[in-house]
Amino acid sequence: MTPTQVEMVQKSFSKVAPIADQAAALFYDRLFEIAPDVKPLFRGDMKEQGKKLMGTLAVVVGGLTRLETILPAASGLAKKHVAYGVDATHYAPVGAALLWTLEKGLGPDWTPELAAAWTTAYATLSGYMISEAYGPGTPA
Repeated sequence: MTPTQVEMVQKSFSKVAPIADQAAALFYDRLFEIAPDVKPLFRGDMKEQGKKLMGTLAVVVGGLTRLETILPAASGLAKKHVAYGVDATHYAPVGAALLWTLEKGLGPDWTPELAAAWTTAYATLSGYMISEAYGPGTPA
């Protein structure tokens, strides 16, 4: 990611953070709509799950300027997800649901450049997580 892309992602996330609960609900509604097979993987309180999602996103987005500081946690999270039944193919619909949620949450602030920055951020992190959880070269 370029420094400009990192800055764009961080600034845009600061606009979504105040509506974190709504954004999380939008995200999960969209995820379950486009990938209904993942819904059984979520057995707990979805409001609590949404808080965890948004908290994790905040840490990741905040750490984009020093990616090496968040990679150990991302590795651990990826391996934990395997135990929950997540497989590499689940990362694509999660990314799609995330981008859709950001587009809805940011409205007219969602530009092609911002979409590209978020896509790069998600691809970077998800690629790393897939590699850590399933081995290098595993397709998403």
